[in-house]
Amino acid sequence: MIYITQLIYVNANEESVFHQFEDIAIPIIAKYQGQLLLRIRPEENSFVEVNIDKPYEIHLIRFESEDSLQSFMHDPERKKFLHLKEQSIKSAVLIKGEAF
Repeated sequence: MIYITQLIYVNANEESVFHQFEDIAIPIIAKYQGQLLLRIRPEENSFVEVNIDKPYEIHLIRFESEDSLQSFMHDPERKKFLHLKEQSIKSAVLIKGEAF
């Protein structure tokens, strides 16, 4: 199993465009033996200590294998809508790991 954690930083006033992309991309995860485990939009009072910019959303996603993850990333339907991602996301931090 491969686990992906993403800290997502959205451009100001582009939240609705980000949600349009997510509405397309998230259902595609299952097509590649993946599962969205957590999708968190933290409130200001959720942070106990912060030494980085506060993300708009945090995602935890699980894939069966690296091949499944790469297939998702190259999915033709998802790629058609990458312009929405590029327009709305200022930056993202992707942390990849495995359960032990």
